[in-house]
Amino acid sequence: MADTVFYKQAPAKTIAEIAEIAHAEIITSGKEKEQIENVCSIETAGATDICFFYDKKNKALAEKIKAKACITTKELQHIVPDGVIILVCENPKLAFINLVDAFYQEYRPKSKIEASAHIAASAKVGKDCYIGHNVVIEEEVVIGDNCVIEANVVISRGCQIGNNCRIANNASIAYCLMGNDCYVYTGARIGQDGFGFSVVDGRHKRIPQIGRVIIGNDVEVGANTCIDRGALDDTIIGDGTRIDNLVQVAHNNKIGRCCILVSQTGIAGSCTLGDYVVCGGQVGLADHLNIGSGVQIGAQSGVMRDIDAGAIVMGTPTVPFKDFMRQVAFLQKNSKK
Repeated sequence: MADTVFYKQAPAKTIAEIAEIAHAEIITSGKEKEQIENVCSIETAGATDICFFYDKKNKALAEKIKAKACITTKELQHIVPDGVIILVCENPKLAFINLVDAFYQEYRPKSKIEASAHIAASAKVGKDCYIGHNVVIEEEVVIGDNCVIEANVVISRGCQIGNNCRIANNASIAYCLMGNDCYVYTGARIGQDGFGFSVVDGRHKRIPQIGRVIIGNDVEVGANTCIDRGALDDTIIGDGTRIDNLVQVAHNNKIGRCCILVSQTGIAGSCTLGDYVVCGGQVGLADHLNIGSGVQIGAQSGVMRDIDAGAIVMGTPTVPFKDFMRQVAFLQKNSKK
């Protein structure tokens, strides 16, 4: 159950309403008007709550269900305890998302510009926006409608932010064109200098970084993540991509649509990732690599060569996942001799 200090909770809902929201079928007949107050985990759900049960690998969890109702799958419904109202759906994870959204919402500040915010005269702020304390919005910035810009954010000259975006506190955005429905989390740094130097007369001379960061629609950028602007070409983040906390995306990278970059991933400059690429935690990519669409890279892997579309790889240097597991098995077996 969510803490109502942090989230607004909707009124109780009937089983019939929940079935509609979750796209679920009510298996236990005659219970359509029963009321549910909260969405909870199996471990904490009680007599007025609903829980979810869809883990085939942990069927023993069913014994712990004390909830009034449970959303599960056809395959698992027979092991839900007697007395629990059963709803069945094809995609319980999606049902969970929809139902939590229906029951709980984050508090959103009302449209307002705080007195301590500094907005340049040439900047344009759309309708129904909240601009927080000590925000700095520089010259020629354009911010769309229905945006939330939290405390201490700095949006540098010329940036464009689309509609329905949220920029969390202490983030900074420069040299950036951002689409709609984006969420930039606390402390993220977008559009900073790329790490480019050339040795001249025995010293590292900075290479000017004159590109931009282009962020598509429906992108999330995690807390304390850094996305550098391009040197000549732009750094691009495709629509629907999710970037976790503490990720480094270097200059000139081209990240495709709906990619997942898990925390502490580091991508060196001028890499191209296709669509739906997944990088596990602490993955590192060398520069100028091409990673095909649908590639999955296991955690703590080091990528030093191009990867063909659809491949699943792991290790340093990366190899196909099955080869990696054979290597591990070989080392475990032979290290005991």
